[in-house]
Amino acid sequence: MTEPVARRAAACPSWQALAAAARSCTVCPELVASRSTVVVGDAPANSRAVLVGEAPGAEEDRTGRPFVGRSGRLLDDLLAEAGLARADVAVLNVVKCRPPGNRTPTRAEAAACGGWLDRQLELLAPEVVCTLGLSAMQRFLGRRSTLAAARGRLHSVDGRDVLATYHPSAALRFGPAGVPRAALREDLRTLAALLGRP
Repeated sequence: MTEPVARRAAACPSWQALAAAARSCTVCPELVASRSTVVVGDAPANSRAVLVGEAPGAEEDRTGRPFVGRSGRLLDDLLAEAGLARADVAVLNVVKCRPPGNRTPTRAEAAACGGWLDRQLELLAPEVVCTLGLSAMQRFLGRRSTLAAARGRLHSVDGRDVLATYHPSAALRFGPAGVPRAALREDLRTLAALLGRP
């Protein structure tokens, strides 16, 4: 199941070609049946960092853009606090289609969609990848990795720096005084510093 996507993605010479190919993907029947759209991601020109989440939610599926619901609004606020605008970073997901009921994507779905994400990273060539949440982190650091052990330091993966942090939904769930929000705020400041922002 993963090989056809990887081949199709690798053959895409540009972001526009990849977006068109991804939008016609039918590899995961359950996701195809329940999605409204394929959320390819936002990739501003010259973005030096990529934020990678798990999968689109209901608002993202409706609008076709990643991180536009409550989690996205919090992410935008925390990016701004760190001195970064949403336009400074690319925003992607491991899985491009909303899983039914916002369930966690299966391993097979994440693997099948992996070719799209790999090619996106090749095309964007970011200096830093910042993973948001456990599923995204495990895509880069392995299934046995824990967020508690991984965050707070840079990891080198396939020649890229990877910074792991909490998903904004965890920051919302645990509230303004919770550990996830404080950690996410701190890690986005680290990301800004890596990009040379004050």
